[in-house]
Amino acid sequence: MPLYLTDEQQMLRDTAKDFVAEHAPVSHMRALRDANDATGFSRDLWKQFAELGLTGVLVPEADGGLGLGHVEAGVVLEEIGRNLSPSPFLATAVAAVEALKGSAIREQYFPGIIAGETVAALAIDEGRKHDGAIALKAERSGNGFRLTGAKQFVTHGHVADVILVAARTAGSPDDDEGVTLFAITKDAADLTADPQRLADASLAARLELNGVEVDADAVIGDVDQGRIVLNRLLAAGRTGASAELVGVAGGAADMTYAYLKDRKQFGVPIGSFQALQHRAAHLYSEMEVARAAVLKAQQLLDAGQDATQAVSVAKAMTGLATTLAVQEGVQMHGGIGMTDEYDIGFYMKRARVLAEMFGDTNFHADQLAVAAGY
Repeated sequence: MPLYLTDEQQMLRDTAKDFVAEHAPVSHMRALRDANDATGFSRDLWKQFAELGLTGVLVPEADGGLGLGHVEAGVVLEEIGRNLSPSPFLATAVAAVEALKGSAIREQYFPGIIAGETVAALAIDEGRKHDGAIALKAERSGNGFRLTGAKQFVTHGHVADVILVAARTAGSPDDDEGVTLFAITKDAADLTADPQRLADASLAARLELNGVEVDADAVIGDVDQGRIVLNRLLAAGRTGASAELVGVAGGAADMTYAYLKDRKQFGVPIGSFQALQHRAAHLYSEMEVARAAVLKAQQLLDAGQDATQAVSVAKAMTGLATTLAVQEGVQMHGGIGMTDEYDIGFYMKRARVLAEMFGDTNFHADQLAVAAGY
């Protein structure tokens, strides 16, 4: 598989690049933050994403979408990351769509997602770190189930129209078997959401499910076999988050390179100093390696091959490369890099949140070590 974009994918990248840069630049995020916006993103902007067809990028053509792949979804996410655009694209158009594919209830949610009218949230984490454990109980009740427990760090969980909840229908929290995925609507009784603002000013909710009743039609996939669907959701989410991280790193690096050429000391641009040139070259190299890892994972997913290890490599490497990019960005900007008035600090905050999402670098390095027999 060639590790570069095709002509069609480059055209999509150009379209997404122009659209996001014009309608959702960093100033858009800053304005939402300064207004303490209670939603956390613009629904009007989400509609505009839909008008370009981007919300249906992963929805099969037979279901009304574009029927494209993870490479194309990543192209959009990279531009979202580059501009720090608050958007439900990752959770809704990528992870949720991938989970709903082929399910009986896709017809209930795909039209709204494609139209930019439906936002999805992912309720999969219960602790301070993503670890895969699922303790939230789903007990059979009448013609359906009763869900009891709590979830944390549910991005858009306080405003989502549908929430995909991973629950335990059998076994213990760490078991692979006995997991079932449910689609719960926002108006479900006995469901409460407490939104909290994260380091990057985005909003994630803590959900309390105090005996939420759902009927059997809310099940995605098969009862007790939800790991199959959940793993598909996680692979898409992790690869998508990796693509967005590449965009965050790229945006921070672009600002830094421009500053090195513009800022002068002793009558010359500071970028002419060899020490800073070496650091910039190191950053460029690490980002290119991370970008290739992401593209490899995307291509394997699109080919329907086992991408488990490639996805972990991509998430781990983009976490490291993006951390390097934002740290170098703040340091090379000197004192102004620490001010709120200058945008470079926003990239560090967004990178920190994305790096934790769906498992951080240490989590995925451990996954790879275990797979290798360590």
